[in-house]
Amino acid sequence: MLEEKNDNLPVADGQEITNEETVQNENLEAIAAIESSNAEESEDESISEAHDIPMLNYEAMSMDELTVELNKLVSNEKMMAIRNHVEEIRKEFMAKYHHFIDEKRDEYSHENNGDTSGFDYHFPLKNKFDSIYNNYKEQKNQHFKQVQNNLKHNLDVRLAIIEELKNLIDNSGDSIQETLKTVNELRDRWKNAGPIPRDKYNHVWNNFHFHIERFYDHLHLDREARDLDFKHNLEQKQRIIVRVEELVNEEDVSKAFRELQSLHKIWKEEIGPVSREHREELWNRFSELTRQLHDKREALFAKAREIEEVNLAKKKEIIDQINAIAKEEVASHNVWQSQIERIEALRAAFMQAGKVPMEVNEETWSSFKDAVRNFNAQKNAFYKDIKKDQQDNLNKKLALVEKAKSLQESDDFNATTPVMKQIQEEWKKIGHVPRKYSDAVWKDFKEACNHYFDRMHAKRNESSAEETEAFDQKKEYLESLKDFQLTGEHKTDLDAIKKHIETWKGLGKVAHNRRHIEGKFNKILDALFDKLSLSKKDAEMAKFNNRLGQLAEGDERQLQNEQIFIMRKIDEVQNDIFQLENNIQFISNAKADNPLVKEVNKSIERQKEELKTWKEKLKQIRSLKQE
Repeated sequence: MLEEKNDNLPVADGQEITNEETVQNENLEAIAAIESSNAEESEDESISEAHDIPMLNYEAMSMDELTVELNKLVSNEKMMAIRNHVEEIRKEFMAKYHHFIDEKRDEYSHENNGDTSGFDYHFPLKNKFDSIYNNYKEQKNQHFKQVQNNLKHNLDVRLAIIEELKNLIDNSGDSIQETLKTVNELRDRWKNAGPIPRDKYNHVWNNFHFHIERFYDHLHLDREARDLDFKHNLEQKQRIIVRVEELVNEEDVSKAFRELQSLHKIWKEEIGPVSREHREELWNRFSELTRQLHDKREALFAKAREIEEVNLAKKKEIIDQINAIAKEEVASHNVWQSQIERIEALRAAFMQAGKVPMEVNEETWSSFKDAVRNFNAQKNAFYKDIKKDQQDNLNKKLALVEKAKSLQESDDFNATTPVMKQIQEEWKKIGHVPRKYSDAVWKDFKEACNHYFDRMHAKRNESSAEETEAFDQKKEYLESLKDFQLTGEHKTDLDAIKKHIETWKGLGKVAHNRRHIEGKFNKILDALFDKLSLSKKDAEMAKFNNRLGQLAEGDERQLQNEQIFIMRKIDEVQNDIFQLENNIQFISNAKADNPLVKEVNKSIERQKEELKTWKEKLKQIRSLKQE
């Protein structure tokens, strides 16, 4: 309330409005806000229940969480009470869905060299969400039709009550007591008549109230009965004023304002008039208190607006950071993985930043999507180039496969062998190929090379007396190994196994067509090594060293094939690590404590350990070849 009563305010038409009149106008504005809210809720009482349903931070929810929340509201609450909640949920779901589809389209474009004509992504969650939402719309439409019929009926009832009241006043011929009894019955019927259309609410109520006051003011009622009713109404309205005075100091302004709305309805619809001497005083006090609480509510809205502006500034800063990251020059896979983690962190921060002013919400969300899409475009362009390089490598390897196949039946071993070895050297220099073709193209190349070298060795390696003797001795030695038992003493057992290996090597070479005996010996060694308390890597290297010794006894081709095989395995494991690291970027909420991320990271660590073993093997075989 303004303190200076004599401070006059100029207006456009040259007139002056006093402070008191200004306050009265402010009071009327507050009353109008209350009546507008009550008029809206009078159409459907379930609307008022919406205040008791919390409006959650839907922007921070995932599509799964939004679907669950929608289903919970539609299944348990009244349709009109949740209409604002449902529309907010749908707005956030659709925004996230379109963003999700845009990302999938970008992925499809990346896989198909920019062509999206065949893009078609099936997302079952969208169908589930649409089903729940359509169910809500159908129920709401049925409810709305029923409400409209009830509103029309209730309006007709109330208008009829007004007509009865008018006729009663204008044509009263009964005793005062009977007339008063009839009026009270009409008031009771009025209270129970039900909601009416909001645009008729104030007019109909004012009309009814006018005739009630006319009844009290113009009929020659029994003064004692009239004064008793006036006194009762005065006490009720005074109690309401006392309660509103308490509400002005209530900390929960929103809760207080909702109760104030209810008190206005009671004041207006349930309590009759008071004597003329108290009417203006009571109403002015009620209006003034209403204005005070209304001002507190407006201040709360202003504070919420300030918070939304702060949130908007945060989101704009996040968008600027995403745009800045998208402009950075990145030329390696590892750096791109780091960039992806940064974007995911910014995306999470954007989702948690809170609401922004409604009028800029769509614009802000659109800017965010554009920024992320721009980043994804840069990322996809990088990996598209990698894919192009891998395709070029595939074409080169396919050409080598064809060349190896064309030579695999050659009988000119002296001329062809150097060419085949050169082909193998060229193969090693070619980089990665697309993962889905890697195994097949290597299989074809290996078979062509092995076929040629097997034919060559079949000609060159004829069984000799020494090889036959070595085979017989190794066969007998295998029989003796069946009785060999480990003592349980690690060093003793390991030395014994090594001695068996040295003895086996000392027995000499066997013919190529009988080398299967080496496999039998290796199986026995594998079983013995498995029983020793060696680490997985140590056991693997021990087995490999034994195999390497056997390969060294053969020709260079065998060592060469083993080296090619190991290098291919290194490529495969590196590709697996690359793919697993790449997969993390497509996991929503790709944080370290995410169970799925933990599992992927475990797989990456296992693959890295395997990669170390294969690299150690490559080092060993290269060292052997240099000796």
